[in-house]
Amino acid sequence: MAIWLTQNSKIIVQGITGSEGSKHTRRMLKAGAKVVGGTNPRKAGTTVDFDGVELPVFATVAEAMAATGANVTVIFVPPAGTKSAVIEAIDAEIPLAVVITEGVPIHDSTEFWAYALSKGGKTRIIGPNCPGIASPGASNAGIIPADITSAGRIGLVSKSGTLTYQLMYELRDIGFSTAVGIGGDPVIGTTHIDALEAFQADPDTEAIVMIGEIGGDAEERAAAYIEEHVTKPVVAYVAGFTAPEGKTMGHAGAIVSGSAGTAQAKKEALEKVGVRVGKTPSETARLMREVMRSR
Repeated sequence: MAIWLTQNSKIIVQGITGSEGSKHTRRMLKAGAKVVGGTNPRKAGTTVDFDGVELPVFATVAEAMAATGANVTVIFVPPAGTKSAVIEAIDAEIPLAVVITEGVPIHDSTEFWAYALSKGGKTRIIGPNCPGIASPGASNAGIIPADITSAGRIGLVSKSGTLTYQLMYELRDIGFSTAVGIGGDPVIGTTHIDALEAFQADPDTEAIVMIGEIGGDAEERAAAYIEEHVTKPVVAYVAGFTAPEGKTMGHAGAIVSGSAGTAQAKKEALEKVGVRVGKTPSETARLMREVMRSR
């Protein structure tokens, strides 16, 4: 089992002919993902060869879905065109849109997120500025390396791409049901809480790793949700324990003002509801090992 992305998922790539889109399409195919085509309005009707696999290029997401049965799109479109690409995916009612693009204006993210809600929330958006979603041994949609872990019983949700990879690697012998990189921008389509809810409902996910970072109150809200709704063990890591007050960090959402949004405040909120919090990624992995050994 996995959440949102399974071995039956059929993936298209918006921006399949661009340098990033083509590079990662090739990677996804090598990982065993069922990539069935892509879009580029200027090159519609052509095909792209990926080491002997010929994939069709369509003008729109709706056309690609009608021809291939696709139910996932991965968006590798430059920031200026990302809003239009996401809105096109929403209009086509594709169930899952994974927005990899970094540097999307916050106003644009807010606009396409509100548009998705106005259309009934039929399209789940992951990202923007995220590594995507991977269900090891089943499928891979985005840029998460496919060879760093195995299929297993841990669910992972993370704001950070690189920390996603590190935890997946450190716990590779136990393995993961699904890893979701939600992105670190102030406005994102899928939150920690969304992933926690899905992992709680997944019978094959036994424990959850949650990676947060300084800034905002997403981790505190996740703690409140865990207290009320999550019965599976959760282990967490909050990046930024050494960040100076008032410093804007690498991710757009990570700014600390006084005690609000600090790693320590988030750690305390999570520990208060029974979540074990590591001070480093390696300590977090060790805590998860202890949890899994006790099950």
